Amino acid sequence: MLNSKKSLRFLGKLRLQKWYVPLSDKERKKISRDLVQTILARKPKMCSFLEWRDLKIVYKRYASLYFCCAVEDQDNELITLEIIHRYVELLDKYFGSVCELDIIFNFEKAYFILDEFLLGGEAQETSKKNVLKAIEQADLLQEEAEAPRSVLEEIGLT
Repeated sequence: MLNSKKSLRFLGKLRLQKWYVPLSDKERKKISRDLVQTILARKPKMCSFLEWRDLKIVYKRYASLYFCCAVEDQDNELITLEIIHRYVELLDKYFGSVCELDIIFNFEKAYFILDEFLLGGEAQETSKKNVLKAIEQADLLQEEAEAPRSVLEEIGLT
């Protein structure tokens, strides 16, 4: 479904992107630049769907953050809009009202949440509860791995 790109934008500054088709860096930069200019040039009351090249662009603005997906022509725009909304809900739940700084300083978590939710551009888990549970478990594993251990534990004597 979402096999072109998933990205997060702030006033033209790309903060998070996920590509599901192989493209060169040069092509990615050009596409990103063109899409940012196109979306930011649109008026706030305009529709969140637009045709661009052979793709449909679906975007949504939340405060100062723009979330944008490029999908194939036969894909459903409303489902794509719902996927964007679900991802924002997951970010809000995890970060507590997500903002640009959360994305900048915790980009690995934002990517992890996206990867828990989408796989290969397809929604893998529609339950926010299940996605958040998987993220919470991963956080616990990370905390355990980073927790200081005694010298005896390190050499296996406890």
